[in-house]
Amino acid sequence: MLEGLGCHIGLFFVFALLSICAHAQWLNYPDRGTPRTHDGRPNLAAPARRASDRKPDLSGVWQTELSPPGESLLGNESYFVVPGDDPRTFSKYFWNILADFKPAEAPIRPEAAELFRKNETSAITPVSSCLPLSIPGVDMLGYAPFKMIQTRGLTVILYELDNTHRQIYTDGRKLPADPNPSWMGYSVGHWEGDTLVVDSAGFNDKARLDGFGHPRSEALRLQERFHRRDFGHMDLQVTVDDPKMYLKPITVKVTEVLVPDSDVLESFCNENEKDRAHLK
Repeated sequence: MLEGLGCHIGLFFVFALLSICAHAQWLNYPDRGTPRTHDGRPNLAAPARRASDRKPDLSGVWQTELSPPGESLLGNESYFVVPGDDPRTFSKYFWNILADFKPAEAPIRPEAAELFRKNETSAITPVSSCLPLSIPGVDMLGYAPFKMIQTRGLTVILYELDNTHRQIYTDGRKLPADPNPSWMGYSVGHWEGDTLVVDSAGFNDKARLDGFGHPRSEALRLQERFHRRDFGHMDLQVTVDDPKMYLKPITVKVTEVLVPDSDVLESFCNENEKDRAHLK
């Protein structure tokens, strides 16, 4: 599983470049709606906010919880690290969507396994080419946050990485029957109790499911389940269903942590990109 790891260093360089080029905007600006402890600090354990329709309000800036020591798929090797950007702390599912399976038992079709081997041996990735990381990877990236804006009938997600965005329609519409394949797909959502269930389809086959390079096809269907369990923590369950690439749906879970009194930053990979020429 790790034999092609050197080829993924290109991801690290691109992420590091983006973090270095970002400039603060409205960071540490107190949000009046944030519950606080007696010393003025954000109380992340307070009850989750509710919207006007009494559903949990998922609005806020979120970042995937870092992995505990010893869980990293990258081992203890040294990597190019800048503050807040240590690839060894990223979720194992960001790197490998099949991390819960033994290699011999992974539910991957032979043609997908061949594509995966080609991706592993190439330093040129969509990310190193300044193309979108896409979902589900950008949902689980440990250093770049995303901002959710929830309104009646629509929830928008603004990703700091790539400055990409998604629109999740919760007004009752169905997914388009014959969509033009796209990087981020098309998303509709509905509530099941206090959980926002988002179904997405209409993806192209150019992006990858994870950092190691597991492929996807235009048949991909993705379901995300967002459950804000308290003010500062949100459970995210992702199910990947791509029958052309995989033998069965794959489900993983991560925790998103609120980044209070903060905002997403402007970040454009194409600006001052100098990494790809050095990738081998």
